This record gives sequence, C-alpha cells and structure tokens, in this order.
Amino acid sequence: MAQLGRLLTPMVTPFRPDESIDFEAAKRLAQILVADGSDGIVVAGTTGEAATMTDEEKIELVRQIKAAIPGKTVVAGTGGNDTRHSVALSRAACEAGADAVLCVVPYYNKPTQEGIYRHYRAIAEGCGGPVIMYNIESRSAVNMTAATTIRCAAVPGVVGVKEASGSLPQVSQICADAPPGFQVWAGDDALTLPVLAVGGHGVICVVSHLAGTAIREIIEAFARGDNRRAAQIHQRLTPLMRSLMTAAPNPIPIKSVLNRLGFPAGQFRLPLAPMPEPDLDQLMAVVKSAGDLVTFSTAVGV
Repeated sequence: MAQLGRLLTPMVTPFRPDESIDFEAAKRLAQILVADGSDGIVVAGTTGEAATMTDEEKIELVRQIKAAIPGKTVVAGTGGNDTRHSVALSRAACEAGADAVLCVVPYYNKPTQEGIYRHYRAIAEGCGGPVIMYNIESRSAVNMTAATTIRCAAVPGVVGVKEASGSLPQVSQICADAPPGFQVWAGDDALTLPVLAVGGHGVICVVSHLAGTAIREIIEAFARGDNRRAAQIHQRLTPLMRSLMTAAPNPIPIKSVLNRLGFPAGQFRLPLAPMPEPDLDQLMAVVKSAGDLVTFSTAVGV
C-alpha cells in the first residue's frame, strides 16, 4: 500500500501576467510548503485551477515539482468527466513521475454509482500508479456513496479517497468497512480533526498553504493521544479554515492571500476573477487573527 503522507497540500498554480505558468514560483512554493509540514503536494487540482490547464501544462508541472521536492510526494490531479481521457492523463502523469493520481468523481454527466465504480476501475487498470478517489458532491453534482467507495477500495491500485462529502456518518462507514490499508483523507479543512477521530488517515488541505506546521501538529497530537492539544489548535484555526472556503470560491481566497503576503501567486485564469479589495481586507484580518499559527510569511521571509 502506497504511503503518500498524512498532510498533502493541493497547491495553487502561479501564473504570470500573460497567464502562462510561472514554474519557478511553483517550485519555490512547493519547497516552502514541504518545509512547513506538508508530506507532499497535489498539483493540478481544483486549488491549482486545473480546469483551465492543458494536459501538457499538467504533466510539465508534475515533472518540475517532482524535481523540486525530491523525496516528497507529488500527486497529480487527473480526474475528469471523460473516463478515457482520465485514464490517458493518469498514465501520462505516472510516467512523468507522479507518486499517485487524484481523480474527482465525474462531474456534469451525473453518472450512476455503477458508472462511478467502472470509471475508477478503468483508471486503476490503465494508469500504472496509485489512485486516490475524490468525492465532492458540491462540485461534481453526485455523491459517491460509502458502499461505492468501499467497492472501489477492493480494486487493485485504488489506495484511498479524499472525502469532501461533508458527512461524518459516511466517512465513518468508509473507515469501518474499507479493507486494511485503505486511506481516507479529509477533503474539508474544517473536518480534519473529526475525520481523524472516526478513523481517517489525514487531510488534503488548503489552509496548510498558510498554517502547515499547525495542521501537522493537529495530526501528530491526535496520533499520540493528546486530543486536547489537537482540539485547541483546530478550534483556533477554524475561523481561517471557514473563511478560505466562504469568502469566495476556492482557490480565489487562498491565492489572493498569498499575493497579499508577498508571494507571486499571480493572477487567475477566467472564468475565475479576483476578490474585491474590501473582501480581501476582511479575509486578511482573519489571517492576522490566527496569529502564530500562520507560519507561511516566516517561511517566505516577508
């Protein structure tokens, strides 16, 4: 069973003014994130604006980030609503050096549970590397049920799921009934500790762009049985976790904060648009209120 890490950060993709990828900034950001507690990086996920990236850009990002953080995990977002395309892109990502692929439940098509199962089975059989499923009904329009997740978990090569259903009973059932070694990552930052408490493995986390050390401490405190310490940190971070998801659709808030902190995360590709400055000012006040839990600025040296 692949050991991919308990804290993975789905990294924003820095863009230059001409909207090309700023690979140097991307490599620097990946290095900052793993130095601040992340076990690895997810590239070309939702937070990375994958919907506006070409296949060639995604594969080059895998190559460059893998070279920039040797010994750390690189997961490639390769999901989509065309199974054949997802299989081909997943295979190319693994050949480029990805340690695993992250594949969202097909969106827009609204497949049945049988269709979801066959989709993941095809990817696992065709990509040549570990597959992490990604269940997020708010973006895909369909919830992958616990029963389907557990069925997929029996497919060789399917190693885990990023669970963003928002349903702790569903996560609990998956953790209870999945085969040994199957890994469940929280897909909602604010449910990191609750998911750990019901048997989850870790989190694929947006707020770890800013507070990687704190998220790492939550995971490690829980693992050693210091639930009080884990809860204290989690509670202090909850307003920031919530704000990063509600101030505007992800990844607009986190990318805007990074820019405001002085890191060249760059602009957005349409149809995403910048936050209004007053809204960003309010978000930055929440960042400031998190105090010493925000370690990104220290890591960057701004």
